[in-house]
Amino acid sequence: MPNADRADGEVGEVTDERPLGSRAPEFIRRSRPLHLGWRAGVLLIGLAVVVVGVILLPLPGPGWLVIFAGMALWATEFAWAQRILRWTKHKVTEAAQRAMDPRVRRRNLILTAVGVAICAALLSAYVWKYGFVMPWGINR
Repeated sequence: MPNADRADGEVGEVTDERPLGSRAPEFIRRSRPLHLGWRAGVLLIGLAVVVVGVILLPLPGPGWLVIFAGMALWATEFAWAQRILRWTKHKVTEAAQRAMDPRVRRRNLILTAVGVAICAALLSAYVWKYGFVMPWGINR
């Protein structure tokens, strides 16, 4: 739930007020063996998803997204994963708010413009010195 009445005056911070713990259906939580099996299944499926995410990190693919999906699966059942996911959400929200700061945006725009100007100058110098030759034949 959004918490807009913070004592320090910061508005718009989102906090997750749900209690930590299992979110398994009630009929599963009533039976200890069924609940343990449920938790083991969530653990194994989450582990498989996280391992796939780790494998995707050096490859072209959404590695971090898959890792966070595995953490979200674990967070449906384990309090430690819920705490890690809450901390991660908090840090991402802070980073997004910092990125929207006008001074930071202005600095980033200036750095981007300087980088584009440098790349354009280098490309122009290369084309001036070596010419513009396509790697494939156009005049056939």
